[in-house]
Amino acid sequence: MTAKVGVADAALEQEYRAGREGAGLVALARATLDVSGPKRQDYLHAMLSNDVKGLRPGEGCRAASMTAKGSLQAFVRVLADASVVVLETEAERLEPVLRTLEHHKVGAPVRFATRPAAVLGVLGPRGEEILTAAGAELPAAALDAHRETRVADQPARLVRAGDVPGGGFVLHVSPEASAVVRAALEARGAVPVGHEALDALRVEALCPWYGTDVTEDNLLHETGLLELLHSSSKGCYVGQEVVARLEGRGGNVNKALRGLRLSAPAAPGAAVTADGKEVGWLTTCAVSPRLGPIALGYVHRSHFASGTPVEVNEAGATVVAGFDTAVGA
Repeated sequence: MTAKVGVADAALEQEYRAGREGAGLVALARATLDVSGPKRQDYLHAMLSNDVKGLRPGEGCRAASMTAKGSLQAFVRVLADASVVVLETEAERLEPVLRTLEHHKVGAPVRFATRPAAVLGVLGPRGEEILTAAGAELPAAALDAHRETRVADQPARLVRAGDVPGGGFVLHVSPEASAVVRAALEARGAVPVGHEALDALRVEALCPWYGTDVTEDNLLHETGLLELLHSSSKGCYVGQEVVARLEGRGGNVNKALRGLRLSAPAAPGAAVTADGKEVGWLTTCAVSPRLGPIALGYVHRSHFASGTPVEVNEAGATVVAGFDTAVGA
């Protein structure tokens, strides 16, 4: 048993170091939707939380799809091209997003087409080097900039992605090309990263993902992603009234996502307590090779401040605004 644990720890360390210092490769459970038609950006601008209308070909942004009551339906990456807008979201959220877009269409000259795609993530500081070595032409430097290119001589859309930890890229390739592209990237030094290392990297980067850390029970203000996913200067969109109302009240919410330093490993769903009362719960838990047990979770507004002591499973924990800041790294 000890030998097996040692091997597992070594693998976790290798994958974690690849994501922080080299290049990690992950298969993402995401799907894409093509939106076409002459009013595609106008329509999406009225449906999503960020500024879609102003995107030029090769530019992109991340946005939220919400219900009229402000509940978060999905996080969506919006990629504008000359004749189409490509939406990328969690695979399990594609159907609800498409259903909402179809429901509100009401004669708008837009069309929707699902297209089978494998979505790969390349994270870490050597990502550019390895992608270039595999034949890719890089997109512009802006976040969510993208371009069509070839990787290992396979057609691909390459995106600069802010929602993978440590900075990196997302690749859209055909399912048939996925194995070839993965093999080419691994041959040039990319290391496949499993979910344990990925979770450690995500938590350290305070990088919440939909489905794991965010659900339809959440409001955008609770996620810490308002500035990234929302444009305060655009007009109406589905869910805008709730966002505007909260902004008018100073953005105050009863709970919000925070990082936590733990003194012992824990599991998602574990209660966060203070003075014997439940004040939150954990959503993603990890054991970082660098920092030890860490987590993302929701805490009550009375415990928002960095440095606030709490407990998880009767063991000490601390709310943090950022992990590197908290440890002086």
